[in-house]
Amino acid sequence: MNKIGQTIKTARELRNMTQDELAQKVRVGATTIEKYESGEQIPSSQTILKLSTVLDIPASELLEYHKVHTTSSPID
Repeated sequence: MNKIGQTIKTARELRNMTQDELAQKVRVGATTIEKYESGEQIPSSQTILKLSTVLDIPASELLEYHKVHTTSSPID
């Protein structure tokens, strides 16, 4: 599991939400939430903002990780 997946899972569990409930609120499939949490898939920036709103966590916690792993930088 990666950091973004762990953050999503922990926030969801703290709110006593199931993956199905989170999926409905974010408007994605339950399988998609499962993939986010397991690290198989990284949510898009738009989905990260939805997750942030639903889970009441700062988007920066999720976006920081997303940005680091989706931008390439030159290797020195």
